[in-house]
Amino acid sequence: MPHPLRTAALAAASLALTAGAGRAQGLDASINAGFENATGWYVNLIFANLPGTEVPWIVGWLVIAALVFSLYFGFVQFRWVGHAVRLVRGDYSDPNDAGEVSHFQALATALSGTVGLGNIAGVAVAIGIGGPGATFWMVLAGLLGMATKFTECTLGVKYRNEYPDGRVSGGPMYYLTKGFEERGLRGGTALAVGFSIFTLLGAVGGGNMFQVNQAHQQIAGVVGDYPGWITGVIFASLVGVVIIGGLKSIARVTEKVVPFMGIFYVTAALVIILANIDQVGAAFGQIIEGAFTGLGVAGGMVGALIQGFRRAAFSNEAGIGSAAIAHSAVRTKEPITEGFVALLEPFIDTVVICTMTALVIIISGQLVTDPETGLFLIEDGQIVTQTGAEGVALTSDAFATAFPWFPVLLAVAVVLFAFSTMLSWSYYGLKAWTFLLGEGQGKELVFKAIFCLFVVIGAAASLDPVIAFSDAALFSMAIFNVIGLYFLMPVVKRELARYAEKLRRGEIRKYG
Repeated sequence: MPHPLRTAALAAASLALTAGAGRAQGLDASINAGFENATGWYVNLIFANLPGTEVPWIVGWLVIAALVFSLYFGFVQFRWVGHAVRLVRGDYSDPNDAGEVSHFQALATALSGTVGLGNIAGVAVAIGIGGPGATFWMVLAGLLGMATKFTECTLGVKYRNEYPDGRVSGGPMYYLTKGFEERGLRGGTALAVGFSIFTLLGAVGGGNMFQVNQAHQQIAGVVGDYPGWITGVIFASLVGVVIIGGLKSIARVTEKVVPFMGIFYVTAALVIILANIDQVGAAFGQIIEGAFTGLGVAGGMVGALIQGFRRAAFSNEAGIGSAAIAHSAVRTKEPITEGFVALLEPFIDTVVICTMTALVIIISGQLVTDPETGLFLIEDGQIVTQTGAEGVALTSDAFATAFPWFPVLLAVAVVLFAFSTMLSWSYYGLKAWTFLLGEGQGKELVFKAIFCLFVVIGAAASLDPVIAFSDAALFSMAIFNVIGLYFLMPVVKRELARYAEKLRRGEIRKYG
């Protein structure tokens, strides 16, 4: 028979643990409420609808820009894709060129900021709200966005700062100031400052909080529920250790992690798709039909279109300007070459990986339909799912229908995706920080500390306010960046014509 004192001690310990857990969960709730109250007004402003429509003005802003650049450059994304692949292979890479990283490393670093939870959780969010048809608009946005990426990354290299120690700094903040000045235009500095401010918000939002938030959700789904701030502290510690090493440290991590996690995720998706090849035709049928009818989802066709373009922009960041920061560090003396390399990103990220994720979700039967009408069941603007899951949990459940053990491996992949994305965005945010406040180790450490603090906040907050703020911050960057791209796209056109002529005359040396 247990001793009475021991029983009392165990009971007291149990109460203490329960109270401690309650306080821990209460801390999550307090952080979430404070964050949502502080950012709600800003989210509503960015996603206000165009007068008389249900289309957020910021979505139209990005779509029109992608279409303009595609037409202006004669659909460069299709004509030069073969040359882009050869550049990534290193066929034209001179190791003596200025810059910090190779074409492949720059692509890997930029992809680590785009290929990730936007493909895993973002697609699930789009389909959960806009139905399968959102996938069609997502792919279209990806194809058009290739031209936008080409434009901004060419400018990023052309107007970068090169320092005596071999370091470089580039991105929209530099081509907005130097490019406008070169063309005798005013307003470049104001655009650059605005872009840099919202890059800081984008870095702590979409590049940080959303990533750790969804990583925590997937981990908790595997090991059991626990306070998010614990995940945040662990992630913050790991991220802090790596980002102190700078871009070369980040590039060494991403060039190994990105190919591994990309191949792992794509292979798993391909296995499911091939195992259910007889359902793929029907799945594409739902995607096409849903794109133009909505298949009963909230907002119909417009709802599917908005979600597709919105999640595509979050996934591949075309027009946001972030990738131009990473690509600016490439070793090259021909700015246009990195524009070619960059246009591969939206194709890999959105056209290939997002489509695979969408097919797995549709094939798995996770979306609930009304047996009488065949339309999706909607509750609170969200399609009802078999398990009630949303975001990364919906994707996890879809993969688990084929591989019951997959959620555990997906948790590993999600952690890797989130970690690499956070590393890349810490670099983007740092470049914006130093542009505004100047270079210096002490100033850089302040930003890195702030970045790590928001890792903890993101893990503790819930998905809805985090993803809303993340979208708003990233799209705010696009306001300033796209204005600059419109004024500077003639510069890119001249670079393209000059490079094409040099290539035709055989002046571009092949090293591979």
